[in-house]
Amino acid sequence: MTHWRGVFPAVTTKLNQDGSIDIEATQASIDRLIANGVSGIIVLPMLGENASLQPQEREAVIRAAKDVVARHVPLLSGLAEISTANATAAARKYQDFGAEGLMVFPSLGYKTDPRETAEWYKAIANASDLPIMIYNNPIAYGVDVTPAILKVLADCPTIVAVKEETGDVRRVTDMIIELGDRFDIFCGVDDQIVESMALGATGWVSGMTNAWPKQCVRIFNLCAAGDFAGARDLYRIMTPSFHLDTHVKLVQYIKMAEHLVYGAPEWTRAPRLPLVGEERARVTAVIEAAIEKLRQQD
Repeated sequence: MTHWRGVFPAVTTKLNQDGSIDIEATQASIDRLIANGVSGIIVLPMLGENASLQPQEREAVIRAAKDVVARHVPLLSGLAEISTANATAAARKYQDFGAEGLMVFPSLGYKTDPRETAEWYKAIANASDLPIMIYNNPIAYGVDVTPAILKVLADCPTIVAVKEETGDVRRVTDMIIELGDRFDIFCGVDDQIVESMALGATGWVSGMTNAWPKQCVRIFNLCAAGDFAGARDLYRIMTPSFHLDTHVKLVQYIKMAEHLVYGAPEWTRAPRLPLVGEERARVTAVIEAAIEKLRQQD
């Protein structure tokens, strides 16, 4: 059975100002992440504006990422669809495009009940032999893949991990009590990574790693080594920026962080619009404060 560990950034899809995909900038960002020590790459997450892209654009992103990753780390793709038929077809296609794993959303168009949720994931798990990470974000999608549902899915060998994003760090302990080490548990909320690892999480699907891969990998490695005191110092510098990962505008906020930290394009696809006015000033101030504190630390 596949086991994933470490920091897996949810990669933003770089766009030109007209909304078209900037493949070169996307590849450069992935190369930068790998050079700074991440353990895996996830393209086409929600942060990658998956639902706003056309099928041919998703294919282009996966293939472009595959060219950069080149076996250095696992390459996962987000899978976000409405119907089971489309989801299972996408699973097979993404494998053909070069994905080595899938991070699977619940149905985007319907809030499934527990029985339907389990069947959704079983169907996708049976559609290909790619290992699967369940994307559990009931705050955004209204579907909670609870420990009880995971217990139903425990006999699906290709379902190997859960991105835990309920916002309640106690869920990590609840999953371990109910399921032991059956599923790899990934923290899916940047501002809960230290807490989650203290309770037993072994991976991190991170948004702000796009901007600060070196620092995020360091936080993770310190926690993995049991040096929580060391991790806290850096975590406290980063946490105001990490809070931006939990906002409905996290795509704009994290792209703004990338833009300010290393010059990546900030553009998003409508209906998301560029930040303006007081909001832009407030988010910029948070990010620039972290940049300055990190500079002083170095």
